Amino acid sequence: MRTDALIFDLDGTLWDTSDVCAAAWNRVTRELGLELRLVTPTDLRNVAGLPHTEGVRRIFPALSDSELELVSERTQREDNRALAETGGVLYPGVLELVPELRARVPLFIVSNCQAGYIEVFLETSGLAAHFVDFECWGNTGKTKGENVRTVIERNRIAAPWFVGDTEGDHAAARENGVRFAHAVYGFGTVADCDARLEGFGDVFRLLSA
Repeated sequence: MRTDALIFDLDGTLWDTSDVCAAAWNRVTRELGLELRLVTPTDLRNVAGLPHTEGVRRIFPALSDSELELVSERTQREDNRALAETGGVLYPGVLELVPELRARVPLFIVSNCQAGYIEVFLETSGLAAHFVDFECWGNTGKTKGENVRTVIERNRIAAPWFVGDTEGDHAAARENGVRFAHAVYGFGTVADCDARLEGFGDVFRLLSA
């Protein structure tokens, strides 16, 4: 069946916000007076693809439940605020090629990010007009697989590709019987995939697959 949509993960697939968000997390923990280690961009890349609260838990395992809730809520807000000011780093080709892709098939985003984060990406990148719909953990509290299913059903998609960079993305695609393209230029490794994308421009190969 001919490809009728592309569904993208966000972090590690369309952009990298690790530098901005690491600084944001460090501001939050400093303002809260918590004696925690400095967060590095590598720390955030290592938890990319997890729901935000789980990422906080992995990086700061000693936090109590109440501290975890507070740090999670504050870092979500500070990430969005900082990125609204500076934007993230788009991967090479994203800015130029997304409009070309949209001229051929509808484009979607599904991420495990917090509420408002995808909107910041769309606004700061200038690409809002080229994505039909999106969904995320912060909006629904659901898994990535469940949110992929929601987007597919809501938009009556028959034969999409899911493009992502982590094993979690791969699992979300498989859960929905969707073909998976691994963005190998991103953060994660994947044991199995239906296509490998060495750079963002390789995504055009999916349209004829």
